[in-house]
Amino acid sequence: MARHYLTTAIPYVNARPHLGFALELVQADAFARYRRLRGDDIRFLTGTDENSLSNVLAAERAGKPVRVFVEEHAGVFAELAARLGISNDDFIRTATDPRHLAGATALWRACAANGDIYTQSYRGLYCVGCELFYDDEELVDGRCPEHGTVPEIVEEENFFFRLSRYQGALEELLDSGRLRVLPAHRHAEARAFVGRGLRDFSISRSLTRARGWGIPVPDDPSQVMYVWFDALTNYISALGYGSPQNELYRRYWLESPARVHAIGKGILRFHAIYWPAMLLSAAQPPPTEVFVHGYLTRDGRKLSKSLGNTIDPFELVDAWGAEAVRYWLLAEVPATEDADYTDERFERAYVGALANDLGNLLNRTVSMLHRYRGGIVPSVVSAPPSLAAAASLGTELQRAFGEELDPREAMRAVWELVGAANRYVEESAPWTLAQAGDAASLDAVLYALLEALRLIGQALRPLLPGTAERVLWQLGVSVGDEVWMDELAWGRLPAGTIVAQPKVLFPKDSPPTVQGREPQITPRG
Repeated sequence: MARHYLTTAIPYVNARPHLGFALELVQADAFARYRRLRGDDIRFLTGTDENSLSNVLAAERAGKPVRVFVEEHAGVFAELAARLGISNDDFIRTATDPRHLAGATALWRACAANGDIYTQSYRGLYCVGCELFYDDEELVDGRCPEHGTVPEIVEEENFFFRLSRYQGALEELLDSGRLRVLPAHRHAEARAFVGRGLRDFSISRSLTRARGWGIPVPDDPSQVMYVWFDALTNYISALGYGSPQNELYRRYWLESPARVHAIGKGILRFHAIYWPAMLLSAAQPPPTEVFVHGYLTRDGRKLSKSLGNTIDPFELVDAWGAEAVRYWLLAEVPATEDADYTDERFERAYVGALANDLGNLLNRTVSMLHRYRGGIVPSVVSAPPSLAAAASLGTELQRAFGEELDPREAMRAVWELVGAANRYVEESAPWTLAQAGDAASLDAVLYALLEALRLIGQALRPLLPGTAERVLWQLGVSVGDEVWMDELAWGRLPAGTIVAQPKVLFPKDSPPTVQGREPQITPRG
C-alpha cells in the first residue's frame, strides 16, 4: 500500500472563493479519491490563508474587525469544499488553529538555529495582492504581472532568509528529479529561476504595517512573519510539526514517498523554490511533487478577486449541481493550461456530454432491459469489438492519474467508452433484434451495454462520485470495500442482477437542482 500526502494551496480569505479555486479543489479531490480507491494510504489537506495584509485591508473596507471578517470568509471556503463533495481529511485555518502557530514558530526557530535568518534594512516595490517584493524587470509596464496594480514602495527593517545559501541544493533537487514539477515546462521555469541566481528574501513585516495582524516573530514582538513564510508552513503544521504529538507528521511527511502540492501557476516560485529551501534549512525533507494548474479566464483575463471578474462557484452549483461543475472543471479545462469560461460553453458541456451522451445512454439501456427482460440482467458475454475501449479503461486511468496527474485524460478515457457504447446501440439496434425474436443476440447486446455502463460508473468514482453512485445504483451494483481496479475488468456484472427503474440522470429541460435531482456526493471513497 503506497502512502501519499496531498495538499491544495490555501487561498486568502479577502473575498468569496471563485471558480479558479474550485478547479484546484476538484483536481486534488480526483487525485485523492483515485488513490484511496486503489487502496493507498492518503492524507488530503486544504484550508485558508488568513494572515495576509490583503485580508486586513479587505476587513477595513468592509468595516469589520479582522478576526470577524476572516472567520466569516473562512467558513465560506469550507462550505465550498463541502458543496463540491471534496474528500479532504483536514481543513487548516492559519489564524486560529493552534497547530499552525506551533508549527510556524518551530520552523522559524529551526531556520534561525541553522544561521539562515538575519535582519536587514530594505527598500523595495511591494504588491499587497501577491504579498511579494518585485524587481523592476519583473513588472509589466511598471505594474504587477499578476494583478495589474502599481506596487507600493516599502522601506523598513525586516528579517531575511538566506535563500542564496541553497542555490546548489535547489539545483540538485530539481535536476535529480527528487523534486518534480508538473508539467515539464513549469519544471523548466522553476529551474530557470534558480539558475538566474537566488537572492535572500524578507520573511517578516513590521507589526505596524501589518496592522497588528499575523503570527509574531519569535523573540521580537515588533515584527510578524511574512505571510508566505507562515502560510507555506501549513502543509506540515497541519500534521503536527512543532507539537509533541506529531505522529501524522512522521507518517505523512517524514516517511511518505509522495508529498504532493497542487497549486496555481502564479505561486510556483513559493512552492518550488522558497518552500523547499526553508525545509532544507530546518533539516526537513522537501516536497516530492508540485502539480501546477493554469488559470481560468473570462474574456481572456485571469479570474481575480482584485479584478472583479470572478465566477461564483456557488451560483453554478445552485443552478446546475455539483456534479456538472465537477465535470466542466475536469473535462473541459486542460489540467495544466489556461481555459476560458463562458456560460454557453458550460451549458453545452452539460447538455451534450452529461444529459445526452451519458444520461441518455443509461436511461435507454435500463429502459430496454425492463421492456425486453423484465429488468433482469442476462447472461455474461465477452466484450464486442465495438466496445474495445472497455479493455483499456483501467490502464488509461492508471496512466492519467499515476504518470501524468491529468484528470482530463481520465475523463477522456471514460467518455471514449461512453461514445463507443452510444454508437454500439445504434449499430446493434436491439429493438430490431427484439422484433425479430433473436433472443440470444438481444441478450448479448443488452449485457454488453449494461457492463459498459457498470465500467463507466466505476471509472467515474474518483471524478464524478455522485454520478458514479447513481449509475451503479440503477444497475443494481453495490459499492463496498472491493479492490477497485478489479472492478474495471469486463464481466463483473452478475447475470440475474435486478436493475432499478430508469431515472433521469441529468435532465435537459431545466437545471437539476430545480427539479430536486442534484446527485449526492459521498464525502469519502
